[in-house]
Amino acid sequence: MRVINGWLLIATLALGLLSCSSDEAPSTVVSDSMSHDTYTAEQFFQTISYRMGGAGPYAFSSIDGDLLISSDETGVYNAYRLDVITGKMTALTESTDRGVYAESWFPQDDRFIYQQDGNGDELTHVLVMSPEGNVKDLTPGIGHKAGFAGWSADEASFYIFSNERDGGAFDMYRYDVDDYSREVLYENTDGLDLGAISRDGRWVVYARNNSNADSDLFLIDLMEDELELINITPHEGDVEHSAMGFTPDSSQFIYSTNGFGEFRQAWTLSLQSGEREALVADNWDVLYVGYSPSGRYRVSGVNNDASTDVTLTDLMTGSDVVISDVPDGDLAQIRFNRDETAIAFGINRDTAPTDLYHMPLGGDASRLTRALNPAINNDLMVEGEVVRFASYDGLQIPGILYKPNEASADNPVPALVWVHGGPGGQSRKGYSAVIQHLVNHGYAVYQINNRGSSGYGKTFYHLDDLKHGEADLGDVVASRSFLSSYDWIDGERVGIIGGSYGGYMVAAALAFEPDAFEVGINIFGVTNWLRTLESIPPWWGAFRTSLYAELGDPAVDTDRLTAISPLFHADNIVKPLLVVQGANDPRVLQVESDELVAEVRANDIPVEYVLFEDEGHGFRKRVNRITASEAYLSFLRTHL
Repeated sequence: MRVINGWLLIATLALGLLSCSSDEAPSTVVSDSMSHDTYTAEQFFQTISYRMGGAGPYAFSSIDGDLLISSDETGVYNAYRLDVITGKMTALTESTDRGVYAESWFPQDDRFIYQQDGNGDELTHVLVMSPEGNVKDLTPGIGHKAGFAGWSADEASFYIFSNERDGGAFDMYRYDVDDYSREVLYENTDGLDLGAISRDGRWVVYARNNSNADSDLFLIDLMEDELELINITPHEGDVEHSAMGFTPDSSQFIYSTNGFGEFRQAWTLSLQSGEREALVADNWDVLYVGYSPSGRYRVSGVNNDASTDVTLTDLMTGSDVVISDVPDGDLAQIRFNRDETAIAFGINRDTAPTDLYHMPLGGDASRLTRALNPAINNDLMVEGEVVRFASYDGLQIPGILYKPNEASADNPVPALVWVHGGPGGQSRKGYSAVIQHLVNHGYAVYQINNRGSSGYGKTFYHLDDLKHGEADLGDVVASRSFLSSYDWIDGERVGIIGGSYGGYMVAAALAFEPDAFEVGINIFGVTNWLRTLESIPPWWGAFRTSLYAELGDPAVDTDRLTAISPLFHADNIVKPLLVVQGANDPRVLQVESDELVAEVRANDIPVEYVLFEDEGHGFRKRVNRITASEAYLSFLRTHL
């Protein structure tokens, strides 16, 4: 880490809804001003993150039933085996630098597959480790990206995608389970985005973005002598489609579509008859559909107002499986064991990080992990409340509001508007160490889901197309008045914070609405859209088309992109600014932050800059997340 501007930091960045009437000020929740324990960023980030392997039943070992997981308990992600009876964790890797992300046990032994990149450069390789600890890189070389795509039904091979042949195209390979020899299954000469591959290895699906509102899926039958791309989503007008996978028996392809209303539905396509059928539909987006190994159980997730509603259905009986004796929160990472007698899953809450559980089907769930630092009193953590407000044109804007415990009408607190990444992301319910750290130290945080955010229907999502830095920024600026209407918020002390696209919104707010906020914290945010759009990583492939449709083509929309780029208007910035950046970021290049900092300093405005030499787009190492989070707090104490 390099701390610029002569000051030293010691500690992290981990980088919606109850309705509120837009016609009246939000009701005040009265609470006595209270003193309470405050914690350092280091204490908040001494929480532990857990991530289970994700390949069908192969999260469970065939030898002893242990779970394969990744955890950052050492400060860097490593692979572990987790005993589902005792909760004991045993380290399988001991990386002190690059994170290890476990993917799958082998079907018949305790070799396992994992992924690793170069300190945030996103150039992931796929590796295998033997029970003896011997490691083999299955995708060696420099400058390319690869990923694990699952196991064949006969367990004799597995699939990997890689762009080693062409940086802008992911080809599909099949690897032998014994000697790791490989063959090309499909050479993606059309530069499409990979969607899914069937377990029987016969079918592969690729996607093409025609724009940010329209896409198609193409099916390839790998058993044909002449491989042909078959468009399986013919349609008129703008309709988005995405691959969700195949049924376990490879007889049906599952995909999502928003062609029947505002929200995404899950549909099936019979690969034999070509018949289609709606599978899961709701008044919100269907996020995913998956199955147990045999296909008896179906798991589906729906994005219900920034939380995930999960349904686990026994298709044999038609009844839903009930998961009881667990805290309220978002259910995630459901994994079935080999014989479908038990599941493992995670529970994520605003007030605690994801913990892992194990449950025999028909039995009681047992907790396997304790993710929250025991030094932190869980009762002092704050639950976010989903609220809406009327923006500058009357549009209802949702978001998640965190109220510090000590905040009251007699003790109003400063506030921060938190803008998510994207464009088109969504702030969602769930634990954030950095947000809880800020709230614990007396800062209200409002995670705004401005127009253009996903999760609220396709109309809402596209309201900021080619209007970035204008229509969406208007929502962000309007949220200040909304926050000021709470008597427990000091309306004279409101700042803005965000990462990636949210970081752009921070810089845009300070440059284009210089009096809207008192301070800004820009976390690896875009400052020059022309350069960013011209330097899109090659592996983004067809996503480039979608991004150009939403933001503009730098070769055509030069004037507009210049007009909305804060770098070219930095002389307007008159409020204190903190910038945090990873040197290896392939999405928002370091020069974006370097130049903004130089321009604002030339205005003789307080600006601080924290640069991490060993991070990319998002900070993966605990020590860096701590340093960033303490930097936010130090900066806010000084300037807000």
